[in-house]
Amino acid sequence: MSQSTDETMTAIAVEGGKGPASALHPAILPRPKPGPDQILIRVKAAGVNRPDIIQRLGFYPPPPGAPATLGLEVAGEVAEGAGRWKVGDKVCALLGGGGYAEYAVCDARHALPIPDGLDFTEAAGLPETVFTVYANVFEHGGLKAGETLMIHGATSGIGVTTIQMAKAAGARVIATARGADKAAAAKALGADIAVDATAEDFAEVAKAAGGCDVILDMVGGNYFPKNLDALKTGGRLVHIAAQAGGDVSFNIMRLMQKRAVITGSTLRPRDADEKARLAGEVERVVWPWIAAGKVRQKVDRTFPLEKAAEAHAFLESGAHVGKVVLTVD
Repeated sequence: MSQSTDETMTAIAVEGGKGPASALHPAILPRPKPGPDQILIRVKAAGVNRPDIIQRLGFYPPPPGAPATLGLEVAGEVAEGAGRWKVGDKVCALLGGGGYAEYAVCDARHALPIPDGLDFTEAAGLPETVFTVYANVFEHGGLKAGETLMIHGATSGIGVTTIQMAKAAGARVIATARGADKAAAAKALGADIAVDATAEDFAEVAKAAGGCDVILDMVGGNYFPKNLDALKTGGRLVHIAAQAGGDVSFNIMRLMQKRAVITGSTLRPRDADEKARLAGEVERVVWPWIAAGKVRQKVDRTFPLEKAAEAHAFLESGAHVGKVVLTVD
């Protein structure tokens, strides 16, 4: 695949700057040079995420200073070290962009050691997903042992990780997915209750089970009033995406009666210090769960880097259960 030199690398570019999955193609680009307190990673695998698709379509520009190319998480070997990292260390890292490439740079504080027993492909699917779940479910949502969490889109990369992390923390999980097969997959992954959202009313299922303390939603749209209905009094509704639309309508009196907290966040625009703080918390709390076998990234399918267009098309199809990952020779 590679025609790169010591000064260049193969990376994935978007023809025309934005477009459909077919616009993705390999290109020879300058190899990035790490700045102060940054490391250079020889990429072995890169996670594919929905924000990458949104960026490819032209709706999610990278933050200032980040590469214009796609890719928010990678795993590989340190090629130039800084901070705690030396050449040859195996790491996975959260990026502002540029992961779909043979080399990537990141703030040294945003890299974590690859947990024992995981290969590069599994590790590449951890950072964006685990950081997102930890920040939103456990920090913003305040999920605690003994509480009930509902996760929508439970067979996505985020969903699969959420189920496992919530169970590791001692919570009960209600998972929703579109289709009986996906609901069954969510149950097999550890969900206590799995709901086929195409055939059942998830709010009624939740209420029959005693209600939800926390709901993690990436759907939005007409799910909003049902989420409010599914919450316990004092429950927390956390939004991380709006695949069914960002405009919602609901009864404010219902919100007041529930004493509900509605929040949400994005990960990519957070500043470097905040991401470093979050990395420390993830290593402290989540990495021991991985070491104990309670959390393990489920990779549905891998594609060679040069076939990033096929990886995007597959992710957009919604057929995956778990992560989609690009591999780099």
